[in-house]
Amino acid sequence: MIILGIETTCDETGVAIVEDGRKVLSNVVSSSVELHKKYKGIVPEVAAREQVRVIIPVLRETIFNFKPNDIDAIAVSVGPGLVGSLLVGVETAKTLSVVWSKPLVPVNHLMGHIYANWLMQNSKLPEFPLVALIVSGGHTDLLLMIDHNQIKWLGGTLDDAAGEAFDKVARFLGLPYPGGPEIEKLATSCQRLKTKFQFPRPMIGSNNFDFSFSGLKTAVVNYARQMSDFKIQLSTIAHEFQNAVVEVIVTKTIKAARKFGAKSIVVGGGVAANKLLRSQLTVHGSQLGIPVRFPTIEYCIDNGAMIAAGAYFNFKPVSPEKIQAKPNLYFS
Repeated sequence: MIILGIETTCDETGVAIVEDGRKVLSNVVSSSVELHKKYKGIVPEVAAREQVRVIIPVLRETIFNFKPNDIDAIAVSVGPGLVGSLLVGVETAKTLSVVWSKPLVPVNHLMGHIYANWLMQNSKLPEFPLVALIVSGGHTDLLLMIDHNQIKWLGGTLDDAAGEAFDKVARFLGLPYPGGPEIEKLATSCQRLKTKFQFPRPMIGSNNFDFSFSGLKTAVVNYARQMSDFKIQLSTIAHEFQNAVVEVIVTKTIKAARKFGAKSIVVGGGVAANKLLRSQLTVHGSQLGIPVRFPTIEYCIDNGAMIAAGAYFNFKPVSPEKIQAKPNLYFS
């Protein structure tokens, strides 16, 4: 089955064509991140206006070598996300569904990040039951997946998501947007140094699978403000902050995998590109004999391919007139 996937939940406009939920035949992503850098964060109206401008060119480039008859279904991310951005993708998908007479499959954007791990055509498929970790700018969640369509939400952030904390700390430290990659660059330059201080690891020992990064962010701010010139220790601060975030995430994820007897761990979302997270989770997973899977870097960001994959493995078409943008969509 060949599915065209559309993703417009935030600042990326992604359209892709995927065969059988795994083989990416075409994938185009247009990002408006450069437009948001001067604001040091996403401006919803700016993002939506840019998506209105680029959705047709991106779609045209994606399907350049295809005909409507080559495509079996349309998939679209219906939420969660920015309502203006979501509407661009949803209405485009509904139009294509009607004009081309194709089934239309609504996809939860968060589940799309998980299914980015199914896109690696030549790799072994993740085994069920599995623990799925979603780490992005807006979400940090742990799920138990018994099988496709059988999921249980285990816990999530009570305040800031991991990616959000990275961006907020970076903004306070005077680093460019997006903050995650900038924090990682600084932290890498300090990897062999031992810090003389330690930031808290919030909720690392709690008896649940929830997260909280707001207090950690505040600890960084308070520490920096106590220094006469914190910029001389930027790399040290970034190093310890990143260590704290990763340690909490890894500890909670491994705890969930052990408790529920997971045969695999899969990770998705923008923060899944972080090298320290990838290495630490892989090491701890291997100690338990559990393979840990990450998408390739290009599929960590929002993209249409992950939406097409999610639709294939959870194929539930809905009539176009019944599909709406759901900015507050979560896990049912």
